[in-house]
Amino acid sequence: MDSDDTITEEVCREDDVGDGQLLEVMVAGYPVLLVRNRREFRALGSKCPHYGAPLSKGVLRGERLRCPWHGACFNIRTGDIEEYPALDCISCFKVTVEDGKVFITAKKKDLESSLRVKDTSRRCLLNRNTMLLLGGGVAALVCAETLRQEGFTGRIIVATNERHIPYDKSKLSKEMNLKAEDVYLRKPEFLQARGIEFWPEKEAVGVDFQKQKVHFMDGSSQKYQQLLIATGSHSGSLKVPGADLQNICTLQTPEESSKILELATGKNLVIVGASFIGMEVAAFLSDKAGSISVVEREEFPFQHALGPQVGGVAMKMLQNKGVKFHMKTEIRELRGKDGKVTEAVLANGEKLPADVVVVGIGSAPNSAFLQGTSIARDDKGAILVNLHMQTNVPNVFAAGDVVTFPVALLDGDSSSIHHQQVAEAHGHCAALNMLRRGKELHTVPYFWTTLLGKSIRYAGCGKGYTDTVVKGSLEQQKFLIFYIRDGHVTAAASLNCDPMVSLIAEVLYLGKQISKEEAE
Repeated sequence: MDSDDTITEEVCREDDVGDGQLLEVMVAGYPVLLVRNRREFRALGSKCPHYGAPLSKGVLRGERLRCPWHGACFNIRTGDIEEYPALDCISCFKVTVEDGKVFITAKKKDLESSLRVKDTSRRCLLNRNTMLLLGGGVAALVCAETLRQEGFTGRIIVATNERHIPYDKSKLSKEMNLKAEDVYLRKPEFLQARGIEFWPEKEAVGVDFQKQKVHFMDGSSQKYQQLLIATGSHSGSLKVPGADLQNICTLQTPEESSKILELATGKNLVIVGASFIGMEVAAFLSDKAGSISVVEREEFPFQHALGPQVGGVAMKMLQNKGVKFHMKTEIRELRGKDGKVTEAVLANGEKLPADVVVVGIGSAPNSAFLQGTSIARDDKGAILVNLHMQTNVPNVFAAGDVVTFPVALLDGDSSSIHHQQVAEAHGHCAALNMLRRGKELHTVPYFWTTLLGKSIRYAGCGKGYTDTVVKGSLEQQKFLIFYIRDGHVTAAASLNCDPMVSLIAEVLYLGKQISKEEAE
């Protein structure tokens, strides 16, 4: 059979599928998702292009289908992506109904892959407009792709101090045995084919907003018509004696991830901060390091983000794997021998053996290069943007971890949210507004953390919550927890309860309020 051959196959009877039902059927041995919406049938790729989640377990609301794992959304009519973190669309197939039988028609090559890459315009050398994107993360990547998808034919430059093309940062602490190429979100050829210029190891050191020009560390400069600043954030550093010893690591790049794995295998590891990165590193290395100690100021991991209940569950999971927790304390000093760290001294004088120390505390926006300019930043250095991702400077946009933006779930108060999906939504919105489309950001933050093969999912923005409602059992590691502020649900987290968080994300996305009573 030629790969272009078209196949038509009966998959079920019309009566087998209720309204709003998601059914996985087989066509020529490949799984396809059959959806019935009101009276119409739709057939789509069955797996989310992000991490391959089965979309038959997802949440359907109108024509939007939301992935059960990480919240990506697709239009069931077109297969187009409507919400990140997935970067690609899903395939659509023709459905016909005859004599109560449902048939799907598809090309074999489309069945082989669930995903479909969106068409893009080509670079036209006559178009002299330059869109300059600073930063090599997902915000810049999605912005560049969206510009091409929306018909922009001018020059697109992505300049970053990173060595690599945009990669999946969320994997660096979850799977530390991967090479940089394994976590690339796109191949270099993909960017080249779309006329997206990628400038690695190109650090911006200043911007002249009057002349619309960026100056780089290597002495060069580049003019722009529109600028996107998506330079991300960097992790906090330890300010204690001995912090400059060797084998004290942060985790920001694929190289650092590999280095930590190599240094910690069979050795004594101390992790400073029970943050998402700290906990994921502890989980991944729990059966590889000689010993693991986590040092944290708060009483529980993730205390500010997920609260003591979820933090307590995560802590227990890792304690069962032999990870030791030293909570409500901090490191007073690091000691070493021959320039390498050997032990960590806690505030109470207790000494922990330390061949390697991983620092996962806080983060700060990469915006120092904007000091002395007219761009508005908050007291932490995050760039202030509106819902169009515009800064206070004409033709300058900003996105991702470097910004603070108005959050609908915080009644429009500005906040910084460091999630991959939020950065992607920012990049998409910025691109549309660089093209003067007047698009307002509308997204529900969605993220997940993975520990020992289990994922805790989270949607919404629970900042400042005053109450929680827990369904299920924290002890049995199967729960759904609602975060309440001013009598309403502003966020939810779950473990082993898919697709509940996606369902709540969808309700919040539609602007509906869930009261505390309804949550209960």
